[in-house]
Amino acid sequence: MEKIRIRDDFIKLGQALKLSGLVGSGVDAKIVVQDGQVKVNGRVETQRGKKLVAGDEVSYDSNTFVIVSDKE
Repeated sequence: MEKIRIRDDFIKLGQALKLSGLVGSGVDAKIVVQDGQVKVNGRVETQRGKKLVAGDEVSYDSNTFVIVSDKE
């Protein structure tokens, strides 16, 4: 499983999707999230601005990554 490292306390879902390379732009992130194609911790998430923290797991298009804090 891929790990996305964050320096701050959280990262927004749309930003995390772009950082992971699963979407090419913020517009793409907005579309896939609003269409209900993204799951956070096993539940469909439709808010692109959802704050993700260390330990959160994101799934999209048969890919999964976990948020990891650099502070740990």
